[in-house]
Amino acid sequence: MKAIIDFLYANPIGCLASIDEDGRPHVRPWRFLLEQDGKLWFCTSNTKDVFCQIQANPAVEFCSTSQDFVTVRVSGDVIFGIDMNIKRKMLAMNDLVKSIYKTPDNPEFEIFYLKHGQAAMVDFKKEEEVALRCF
Repeated sequence: MKAIIDFLYANPIGCLASIDEDGRPHVRPWRFLLEQDGKLWFCTSNTKDVFCQIQANPAVEFCSTSQDFVTVRVSGDVIFGIDMNIKRKMLAMNDLVKSIYKTPDNPEFEIFYLKHGQAAMVDFKKEEEVALRCF
């Protein structure tokens, strides 16, 4: 799992896929923010459609690709959290998140991690799977 986490910190920008109200996939740009105690943490606003989508169907997948064509996909079920320490870390680590939410107690600021998930790392240049891990 360390290789997956290191990759995500080095390549945090990717896409998150969820299922919309009509059962159709919806993909949007997203950012991995933090690993804590084996959990991969992300955030969103509870005013966005995606928040409602993942509450209704918590199955999501996040994908990120490096410049040298290595890709990591992580999938699992969203578990929303209320840990103020995680929120503080996210705000301290990321200026964009801080500019949007300002404080950890912002009522729109939602954090979540993936549970019952899998992570796969694939090197497309070598056409091989580098790692497959469950978490």
